[in-house]
This record gives sequence, structure tokens and C-alpha cells, in this order.
Amino acid sequence: MAELRPYPFGALVTRMFRELDERQSVFDLPLRKVYRGDPQRDLSARFQGHHPSTPLGPAAGPHTQMAQNIVLAFLGGCRVMELKTVQIMDELDIPRPCIDMETVGYNVEWSQELKLEESLDEYVKASMLIEMLVASGKLDLAPGYERVVFDMSVGYDLKGIQTDRVQAFIAGMRDAGTVVDRLRKQIPREFAQFRDLDFATKLSDTLTLSTFHGCPPEEIELIMRHLLADLGLHAIVKLNPMLLGPARCRGLLNDTLGYTEAQVPDTAFENDAKWPQVQAFCERLGDLAAERGLGFGVKFSNTLIVRNHRDMFPASEKEMYLSGPPLHVLAMNLVGQFRATFGDRWPISFSAGIDKQNFPDAVALGLVPVTTCSDLLKAGGYGRAPAYLSNLSKAMNACGASTLDEYVLRAYGKAEAALATLGLAADDPTRAACLDALAKGGDLAAAAVERFADWVSAAKVLNTEVYVERCTADPRYAKAQNDKPPKKIGSHLTLFDCITCDKCVPVCPNDANFTFDLPVDSIPVERFTYRDGAWQRSEGAGFTTEKKHQLATFHDFCNECGNCDVFCPEDGGPYKMKPRFFGTEADWRLFGTYDGFHLRREGEVEIVMGRFDGQEFTLWAEGDARRFAGEGFAVNVVDGAPTCEAPDEGQVVDLTYFHVMEHLRRSILHTLNYVSTRQDVDARQAE
Repeated sequence: MAELRPYPFGALVTRMFRELDERQSVFDLPLRKVYRGDPQRDLSARFQGHHPSTPLGPAAGPHTQMAQNIVLAFLGGCRVMELKTVQIMDELDIPRPCIDMETVGYNVEWSQELKLEESLDEYVKASMLIEMLVASGKLDLAPGYERVVFDMSVGYDLKGIQTDRVQAFIAGMRDAGTVVDRLRKQIPREFAQFRDLDFATKLSDTLTLSTFHGCPPEEIELIMRHLLADLGLHAIVKLNPMLLGPARCRGLLNDTLGYTEAQVPDTAFENDAKWPQVQAFCERLGDLAAERGLGFGVKFSNTLIVRNHRDMFPASEKEMYLSGPPLHVLAMNLVGQFRATFGDRWPISFSAGIDKQNFPDAVALGLVPVTTCSDLLKAGGYGRAPAYLSNLSKAMNACGASTLDEYVLRAYGKAEAALATLGLAADDPTRAACLDALAKGGDLAAAAVERFADWVSAAKVLNTEVYVERCTADPRYAKAQNDKPPKKIGSHLTLFDCITCDKCVPVCPNDANFTFDLPVDSIPVERFTYRDGAWQRSEGAGFTTEKKHQLATFHDFCNECGNCDVFCPEDGGPYKMKPRFFGTEADWRLFGTYDGFHLRREGEVEIVMGRFDGQEFTLWAEGDARRFAGEGFAVNVVDGAPTCEAPDEGQVVDLTYFHVMEHLRRSILHTLNYVSTRQDVDARQAE
């Protein structure tokens, strides 16, 4: 099974800035798709004492586990990073593939795939890279749009969270000074101007508890008490859609929305917390947080357990987790239920089926942050995120709002009804000022003065009632509009050439797939046999690379989630069929069942190690000299033919793979990509 490998920080810095200068892109996201902010409106939100520049974020998941992922989310306009959940069990055996986005979204993954210590490093790297990008001035952000919040996520039981390693992770996120100092020294001399930046060392003081399906309510409360009382963290508890209860949950999913094939097992409800239990521990935890001067909140929602009725995942996986459009309706109904019980007493963060169309609605409900995952796994990837914020700006402009609080009041036309709930007398001057500001497009905050927060809170509750009813009846969330998989054209991928749609590049949350140029050329299939004192050449049917533009996979970032296969119009899967490049020789050897390549430089020598159908070969290139070796042979290649001292009679050397590896050497080591950048940085550090 493929394993994620963190990329050296110095190489990340080099790749990021060289690409920015040479290609006007960052980690394969073009600058033209970067969200730079709205200079006319204030999209900043309030989140646990912080003020992120926007309420948008990537949900805790595949988009927040590696440094480059988080940078890409920032470039898309996300300013609340819900970091992927970590736990003490950090050597997981996750089925592959693990993501199925053919229709609404299913997965069988859960927590971080890196070691705890690696996760801390990745999050610190991401924070530093973002600060360097902002400091460079090359993003041309609108004033105030650089503020980012990192929200930790841990799971799944108190015993695991209290272990030394998880506690060290949390402590490291709260004070990352040691890691920052170590990474600061790894910034290459080429970018030495950034070494003296005053990098943030307090990366996070907020944490969302991921209560895995079936976590007992008593355990949830104990963990939250530990986070609040013992660690002094602002804490949010993520809740599950099973809180709706069997009848309501299945009624919405199977009957109202029509997903009859998605069956929630009885055990999902039997093992999970019930609404009265959640209501009770929220009361107690909210009081505890208030006593400690800390923030408490809830998040809706976790994914929904359903039986594995599809053929994407191994048959051994009896259950899988549903996300996307149907989860949006279920989670919004839970928001409605929570607000009907508690009003706007505690903040709610939201992640379930968010896309560019419903993001402005979620913001109108006062949900912060509003995070997304499934939609960013679709064609366009992180490049889809800016449309969320541009749509929010359009909605704010349409109703005359310049801040998010004003937007909550004006979005659904409920401001006057919300004002009526505040108990102001008919002749109260504050009431008159608010009504006048509403009618004339005036400053609502200035009109309401100290009652503004209450007014906004009342509007959040009324807006919630409106939107829950609306989205539940909206056909865009029903099966009929979410049952068509991405189009396949019937052809099968090969090592080189394809239709070059490049969809596989942005749909990879880790940026593992990349493009490179290869000469349009005929590659001979030729074999040399040594007979009677000379090399005899025989040639078979060669093959031609018909397109200059090619695609490949960087093994270190590919966890074989399968998402690129879903969106590729051709069959076979890019991560399976396209050239696979390993960052280190050790990994090329460790993952010996994978065909692929490792390229590196040793002084003036360029080395290509290749594996084809299990056969291993090595090419050395120094100037015009070439040496090629495989099982049972090692030859020099001169003028396209092998030479060596005292070859054995009948010795066979197949140069087909020599030609392939020579093409890849010229294409990969001499252009900008993760393979060549790492080699450049390693070589400079060795000097």
C-alpha cells in the first residue's frame, strides 16, 4: 500500500517560489484562480476569539493533511483550516481506494495518515509557507485578507488523547517555536530574505473533537472536559447525523431525497449518542467553558454510516461513510433542531455538502466556519473555492450588506421579525433607528448599538428555519440530480499519451499528479544479442509518444485514494497507469511491487532507476556517456548500441527501456517538478 511521505521544507519553499516566478502558479494552481479578497466588503468572521478573513475552510480530511494542501486551500480563499484528525493510532491500514466521488460522495478513510510528529511538522510548514507567500507581496491580496486560523482536530477516545504523543502534538501546536526554529534553518539561501520573518509559533488554541461513530456520550463529555478544564483550549464537539434518530434520518435520506440504496444500519443508531444525552452534555460543557472564559461550540456534522452497496471499495468493508448533497440536508436539519432547542447560545461550525451555491446560505445562518470537502474533490479541485466567496460577495451586494453580520440580517428579509423578538417598546428610539436603517440601507450596527449582537442572533435563528425548510425540499439535493457519474469515453490509459484533459491534476488533494513535456518521438523496441564477436540488433514494433504533454504521479504524495480515476475520462486510473516517480531510492526499493522511477543527481552524474513489469534497470548519464544495467548485464551505450568488456556469447541486452529512461531523464530532471526540485535542493545542501 502506498504511504504518504512529507516533502522537505526547503524543497517546498523552492518549488513554491520558482513555480510562482516561472509559471505564475503555486503547486499547480494558476495565479488567475487565486482568491485575493473583496476590497469592497468585509468577509471576516468571528471564531473562538479569532477573526479569520473569511468564514470558508477546507473540512478536516484529505485537503488538510499535508503542507501543500493547506497552502492550496489558502490560495482558494479558505481562512479557517480544519486540520485533519490525528489520533494515537497513526499506523493505519486504510483500504484502497478510499474515496468514491462518482455521485454524492462516499469514503472509508478517517484520520491522519502520517505519524503524529510528521503531522505537526506539516502544519507548521503550511503556516510558514503561507506567511512567506503573504510577505513576498506576490499574491496581491486585498488588505485584511491574510488572517488564517488553524483548528486542531483530535480523536477518538480519552485514553488515546491523554497519551504523551498526542499531548505533545497539542502542545506543539500551541507553541511551535522549536519546530519553527528548525524549519527556519532549512530555508534555502536563494530565499534567505524570509529566514528572519517573525513566524507565528502559536499555531492554534482551538480544537474540534472528532467523535467517531459509536463514541459513548459519557466518553465525549470526559474528553471535552479534559480539553476545556485541563488543557484550557477552546473546544468544539463534532456531532453525528444519527442524532436525528432512525425514523427521521431514514425518512429524509430514503424517502424525501430518494437515496433508497443508502441504508443506515441499526447499529449506527444503537451505538451513537441520543439527542437528550447531547442536549444535556452541551448544557454542562457550555457552562464549564463559560466558567473558564473559553469558547464552546458544536459542529454539524460527521459523515453518515451506510452499508457498502457499491463496488468501489473492497468487499471486506461492510460499511462506508456518506457525504455530499444528502448529508447537507441531514446536517441542516440538525442545525435547525439544535437552534430550536438552544437558539444562538453557542456557535455552530458546519461541514456537509457545501458548494458554491449553498455557501452564501450557510453564511446567512451565521455558521462559522463553513467548510467543504466533497466539492473540492471534483474537477477543478481547490480552484473551485474562489467561486464560493465571489458568490457570497454577490449575495451581500444584492442585499446591501458590507459585513457578515449585516448579511445575516438582510439576506432573508427577517431583520424586522428578528427585531420584534428583542422586546423593544414601540416608541423605543433604538427600534426606530433600526427600522430606519433597514429601510434606507443605513448602518445597522450603529443603529442597534448594544442590541446589535442580540438582533443578529435572533436573525440567525429565523434564517435557519427558512433555509432548513427550503433545502429539504430542494430537488438539487435529491438522488435524481446526483446520480450521474463522470463521463467515461471507453479508451484505456497507457504509460504515455492520453486525451490530456489534465483533470487528474487538480482533483488530487495532495497535488500528486503533475504534467511534463516529452518529445514526440518513436521509441524503438530493440534487442541486442552478442554473437560471434559482435552485437546483433533485432527490432520489434516500436511505439510513438504522440503528444508532447504527458502526465505522471509523484509517489510520495499519492495515497491511492482513487479520486483521479473517478474523474479521468479514460479507464485504468492515472495513479495506476501513468509514470510513477519516487522521491527517494529507499522508497523505490521499499515499494518493489510498483513499477516506477527514481531520478537523482550525484555530482555531475544523473541517475535513473526504473522498474517495468517488475524488471529493474539503472541508467547513468554523465555528459555524453551513458551506462545501462539490468539483471545480468551492465553495458555502456555508444551511438545507440551496447558495448562492454568480454561479453558472454548469447548475452542479450534490451535497450527499449534505456530509451524510455533517457527520455524521462531529460524531461524530468531538467524541468520544474517535485522530483527535480528535491534533487536541486539536496545537491545545494550537500555543497
